[in-house]
Amino acid sequence: MDLRRFLLQSSELPNWAGADDFVAEWAQTSLAKGAHLTRQDMPETEEFIVLEGQLVSSICDPDGKEVCVGFHHGPCVITPNIARTRNGNSLVSIEAMTDAKIARIESDRLTDLMISSEPVRNWANAILQDALSRKADREWCLAALGGADRLAWFREIYPAYEEIFTHSLIASYLGVTPVTLSRLRNAK
Repeated sequence: MDLRRFLLQSSELPNWAGADDFVAEWAQTSLAKGAHLTRQDMPETEEFIVLEGQLVSSICDPDGKEVCVGFHHGPCVITPNIARTRNGNSLVSIEAMTDAKIARIESDRLTDLMISSEPVRNWANAILQDALSRKADREWCLAALGGADRLAWFREIYPAYEEIFTHSLIASYLGVTPVTLSRLRNAK
């Protein structure tokens, strides 16, 4: 997807005269399947938009077990830097599940643009609010729902993701084993 078109779909930026200048601030790159956009515990200072492709955010525990904590199916904005870093280091690894097209900007530069432009500030604040809402929804799901209800919740929030992402990643995201997910998917 075209970055300008994606940004202008936002209710905070429609028909904005400064759109071309804002788009010019973002660098666009490609990411090959299997490549990492960020790695857990490594320095991270950027904001990202997935224009095309699928990526997954995960956290690795001290024993080496990875847990999926986010799906990114382009076009979408990846969770803002402030919500996925601590002390300048990434809390998550983000890996491309397919070849992807990415737009990126330094977080400090985006902050400067937010200070100087109300439309950019409103757009960025809406992105952060949405990311925090999704995080809270998932936490609620994991704490309050059983396996079948977690899968129903996932299907409602992420329609068609079962066809896009591997079932092992979905199981991890839902806090169940792949075998349990398979049983849940086959239950009538």
